[in-house]
Amino acid sequence: MTRPFLSNRVKQMPASPIRKLVPYADYAKSKGIEVIHLNIGQPDIETPQQVLDEIQHYADKVLAYGPSQGLLELRTKLSSYYAQFGIEVTAEDIAITTGGSEALSILMGSLCDSGDNVIIPEPFYANYNGFASSYAIEVRSIASTIENNFALPDVALIESQINEKTKAILICNPGNPTGYLYTDQELNALKALALKYNLFLIADEVYREFVYENQEHTSVLNLEGCEEHVIVVDSFSKRYSMCGARVGCIVSKNKELNEAVLKFAQARLCPPTLAQLACIAALDTAPSYFGAVNAEYDKRRQLLISSLSSIPKLKVAFPKGAFYCMIEIEDIDSADEFAQWLLESFSLNGQTVMLAPASGFYSHPELGKRQLRIAYVLESSRLEQAVNILHKGLEQYRNQN
Repeated sequence: MTRPFLSNRVKQMPASPIRKLVPYADYAKSKGIEVIHLNIGQPDIETPQQVLDEIQHYADKVLAYGPSQGLLELRTKLSSYYAQFGIEVTAEDIAITTGGSEALSILMGSLCDSGDNVIIPEPFYANYNGFASSYAIEVRSIASTIENNFALPDVALIESQINEKTKAILICNPGNPTGYLYTDQELNALKALALKYNLFLIADEVYREFVYENQEHTSVLNLEGCEEHVIVVDSFSKRYSMCGARVGCIVSKNKELNEAVLKFAQARLCPPTLAQLACIAALDTAPSYFGAVNAEYDKRRQLLISSLSSIPKLKVAFPKGAFYCMIEIEDIDSADEFAQWLLESFSLNGQTVMLAPASGFYSHPELGKRQLRIAYVLESSRLEQAVNILHKGLEQYRNQN
């Protein structure tokens, strides 16, 4: 008997560059080697206590379905949260999703037909490729470079990729994997393109709170005169260090889009009820929490950049947001192979480090063949250990290759 065939769609979906080295990490651990994980954006910052209390003290006798668009109390509190940034939205402008990932997937399905395209500056969050692939949507990518910290590419290049099949421009601000923070000038240039060609401008803003060097984050929802064109994807995961809750949202004033989003939301019934209750509690977090968390991430950022900058033939981007840093090793052929080698063949004092090869953050993987993303989500002493392992490992790798 022959086996049934899987779809071509799933065969074309890329593997996660963040998680694809997990078998090699497991192999290292099986040998008794401690793996320091800088490959994934899982913060070690403690989740606010009231979030954990809400989960532990859940008293209802039935954990029931909720509304498809999310609990009204959560959406109402979110509208108040956005108001502190000068963003005026109502509960009806917000749809709760199962993480920012589902928000992006629903948007792809709501905005695009098979064969349509979305323009994205690269490198970009790897799952954008996966979501687009699942709907047979073309990603038209425009390369940014490490030399200018991955600033927005020339707007003329972006405009040259727009055609009759283009439905949206998608950015992450601050950026994953780059940590780049878009300027008001860059956002207004994208706004002009959206208006000129009647496109949506989608901003993945899950790292809004994490901005450094006295910079300020501007949301696309703050841009005037394009209310029907802008969409924000957001998430509780990183902001409150509650990645496992899997709660995000779509925010838009476009009523037609919101009706389309609701159809997808109804098809999956509802976002997780208990996690939404935890998010309602999270929104009561004192502003001082973010001040302390931001200061901690900034300390780690500065330590990481300083330590990496001492390694020869290593380019280091200078992130101004999120908690990621991109590096480029000038004299190796494959960052993928080096990252795998660190797990398979190298340890220092019983430790090694796991990094995310950057090729998977590109539509054109060759552009990231010498690059790696480092998530500075561990406290300073662990970061110092990790950079030392990277440095010593790179020295040995260079000597044998």
